[in-house]
Amino acid sequence: MIKAMLFDLDGTVLDTNELIIQSFLHALEGQTPVPYTRELLIPHMGRPLYEQMRYFTEQDEVEEIVKTYRAFNVAKHDELVSAFPHVEETLAALKEAGIRIGIVTSKVRMTTEMGLKLTGLDKYVDTVITVDDVKQPKPHPEGIQSALRNLDFGLEDLSDVIMVGDSHYDIEAGHNAGVQTVAVNWSLKGLTYLQKYNPTYIIDDMRELLPIAGVTEA
Repeated sequence: MIKAMLFDLDGTVLDTNELIIQSFLHALEGQTPVPYTRELLIPHMGRPLYEQMRYFTEQDEVEEIVKTYRAFNVAKHDELVSAFPHVEETLAALKEAGIRIGIVTSKVRMTTEMGLKLTGLDKYVDTVITVDDVKQPKPHPEGIQSALRNLDFGLEDLSDVIMVGDSHYDIEAGHNAGVQTVAVNWSLKGLTYLQKYNPTYIIDDMRELLPIAGVTEA
């Protein structure tokens, strides 16, 4: 039976897709060599924000653009963020079965906590590792390793741990940490993209995690 399940946040547990896209379009207006559309933004979602802004703008100093992004993102947060279908019932069942639950995200802590509290998911989560807590974000395994240390797991045999995410950053971080991986097929990036990174499982519905984890639904 699985003993710990770690989740990416944006695009995996929380539907923040529209918030992120609108925040980028707002912050990047007039800042890029060519205008960006949502279709051009989607392949890069999941990377740390500063890294994304440097890529999009081809500028080294992006502090003001990031401030513009974050101000818009916070202002629109509660209007545009919700949990994906069946997330809460699945986390509740995992928690009831004694499986430890963690969040490993490339998002900053403030908006991570905002989203978890808004959707009521914070009560199921045992540890949260954000981009503020690591030196090397995903796909480096540091975030996963930090979460597992917080959960009092050793890092030798991790066959009973799963990392769940919507992008190759999550899947590769899981591979690099030596844990099983689950890709969610509600990713905006699509099934073909996910398959390229060889996750252990691909799911179409959050409830599919229960049999994978060895949890029998009531």
